[in-house]
Amino acid sequence: MVKLALFARLEAKAGKEAEVAALLETGLQLAKEEGTTPLWFALRLGPSTFGIFDAFADEKGRQSHLQGPIAKALMDNAPRLLSSPPTIEAIDILGAKLSV
Repeated sequence: MVKLALFARLEAKAGKEAEVAALLETGLQLAKEEGTTPLWFALRLGPSTFGIFDAFADEKGRQSHLQGPIAKALMDNAPRLLSSPPTIEAIDILGAKLSV
């Protein structure tokens, strides 16, 4: 059961929106390889605003994700692609319905 989550909000620099979208699309494969990240979404919230929502069973999984390849790729590319550093919020999940 997922109990903890992260929500990251990303604001693309003008003209970099397609590159941010592409970076997030490549994050899906990396997320599939993370055993401690059972739920991962890349989001487009507006023309230049993007997000990542992911959920974890425990704090160890959340911290492992924060130290993993998706976070590294995001932070390595942030200065070039984003108008400001990403905001990352730690979230507690109070309830969830997951079906495939």
